[in-house]
Amino acid sequence: MKDPVLLTVNAGSSTIKLGLFGVGAEPPRRLGKALIDLRHQPVTLRFEGDGGPADQSLRAPGADLQAIVEEVLAWLAGRVPLEALAGVGHRVVHGGDHFGEPVAIDAASLDAIEALVPLAPLHQPRSVALIRAIRRQRPRLGQAASFDTAFHRTQDALVRRFALPRALFEAGVKRYGFHGLSYKFIAGQLAHSRPALADKRVVVAHLGSGASLCALEGGVSRDTSMSFSTLDGIPMATRCGALDPGVAIHLMKTQGLSVEALEDLLYNRSGLLGVSGISADSRVLLESEAPEAREALDLFTFRIAREVAALANTVGGLDALVFTAGIGEHQPPIRAAVCRRLAWLGVTLDDTANAGNAAQIDGGGPVAVLVVPTDEEQVIAEEAWSVFAGKPAPAAAA
Repeated sequence: MKDPVLLTVNAGSSTIKLGLFGVGAEPPRRLGKALIDLRHQPVTLRFEGDGGPADQSLRAPGADLQAIVEEVLAWLAGRVPLEALAGVGHRVVHGGDHFGEPVAIDAASLDAIEALVPLAPLHQPRSVALIRAIRRQRPRLGQAASFDTAFHRTQDALVRRFALPRALFEAGVKRYGFHGLSYKFIAGQLAHSRPALADKRVVVAHLGSGASLCALEGGVSRDTSMSFSTLDGIPMATRCGALDPGVAIHLMKTQGLSVEALEDLLYNRSGLLGVSGISADSRVLLESEAPEAREALDLFTFRIAREVAALANTVGGLDALVFTAGIGEHQPPIRAAVCRRLAWLGVTLDDTANAGNAAQIDGGGPVAVLVVPTDEEQVIAEEAWSVFAGKPAPAAAA
C-alpha cells in the first residue's frame, strides 16, 4: 500500500499554489508543488516534482474553479499517487476571532469561514469556492483549514485596538494581521537553527506581491504591519498600504467614487503599479531607468524601514531582521536600500553576501540580518495532518 499523500491549497488573489506531501512519516515530506496562474489564458499549471518540471495548459477558464479542480486532480494523478490521497489542507486568509487553530472543515466551520468574506474580500471567496469544489469532486475526502490570522492571536489587546468607539472593537473591527503561516514557518526555522536568536527581538519582512512585517519576541507575534485588512502597512505590488482614511472620504465626496471603485483603486491600482505607472513587479522597476520607477521603489523601501523601526519599538529593540518571500529572498537591491535606512538602529550589510543571497548578510553589527526562505505549504501540511491525526498542531517555536 502506498504511503498517504496530502494536498495543500494556498489560494491567492490571482494564483493558486499547490503542495503535495507524503505523510507516511513525520513531519510531512514534500513530493511536489504546482502553481496555477489564473491571470493567463489559457490557465497554466506549472508543476515541479521528482520527474522534473512540467507545464500544462488547462482547458477550464479561470473563473470556473470547479472545472479547474477536476482537471488539475486528473492531471496530478498521472504524476503522483493520488489514489492514496488522505486529505486536503487549505490556507484561509481570515479566521477572525473565531479560529485560533487549524480545524477540520465541516458544514459549521465552512459556514463560519464564509461569514468572514467581508473581512477579506480579495482572498476568502476563492478559498471557500475551492473547498466547495473539492468537496463536490471528492465528497468523502477530509479537508482542513489553516488561518493566516491565527498566528497573531498572541498580540496584546492594546496592539490590536483602533482608536474607535469601544463597541466597534467588540464587533470585530480590530487589527488581525496576516501572512501568519509564513511567520510561523520563519519562527520555527529560527528556533531550529538559531535558538538563541529566536528567543530575542526579531522583525520579519515578508516581501512579495502582498507584503507585511511582523515583530517576534520569543518566537511569537507581538505586532504586525497589516491590520484589519490586507491593505494596511507598507505599499505592495498593487495595494496602497497605510492610508489616511480622510483620503478615501475625500475621493468618494469629490470624485464620486463608489465603494466598488474605491476598493478597486486601493487593492488593484495603487502600490508600486500606481506610483510608477509602469509595473507592479519590482523586478521590472529595478531594471527601469524611469524616475517614476525609482520613486516607487524608494517609497517602498522607505516605508519598509519605517515599519521595522515602529515594530522594534513595540518589542523594545531589535536583535535580528529577517527578509523572506519572493522579493525578500531574491532581490538584493531592495534589501540593501532597507538596511541603509536602518543604519541608525545598528543594521549593517555585507554587500558581497547580500548580492549572493547568502543566509546571513549583515556586516557583523549588533543586529543580525538574515535571508530565510519561507514555506507556507509546509505549515499547512503539518497543521492539516495534525487535524486528521487528532494531534495538537505543531508549535511555531518548538
